[in-house]
Amino acid sequence: MADQIHTQPQQAPSSDGVPVKVIPTAGLLVVKANQLLLAFSKNKKAWYLPGGKTDQPETSLESLIREVEEELGVRLTEKDVRYYYHISAPAYGEAGQTMMEQDCFLGPCDRPYQAQNEIGAIRYFSYADYKAQTPIVPGVIQAFEKLISDGKFQ
Repeated sequence: MADQIHTQPQQAPSSDGVPVKVIPTAGLLVVKANQLLLAFSKNKKAWYLPGGKTDQPETSLESLIREVEEELGVRLTEKDVRYYYHISAPAYGEAGQTMMEQDCFLGPCDRPYQAQNEIGAIRYFSYADYKAQTPIVPGVIQAFEKLISDGKFQ
């Protein structure tokens, strides 16, 4: 498996010298019928990949399993998911210069996912449907574009 993030939020210098906060996260990619499963955050009022922040000393995989159980009510195992790729994107809804570093895992589409806790709803989106709504989260756009370029959508 590719390297996974193991760090807590940190500061990194930007090109203009202003510190950039870095938030390590894990995201679940569930593709079904040429659509991607997204979760609506009640707190940030936006559609995101299911998953969330990695807590010390978790790996991104451990974080993903914990977050999916908390947010979607499904307990995944390491055998249920496969590391896919890493996203670096501006962290939507975070103050200042904040970057999200997210390890993304492909997951099963045959589970009874249900919105729980801070998740208000879940829904499958086509790329066109996602781009037509607001707000648009940069990391979600990157996920769609990677899946499309890799032929995960027909």
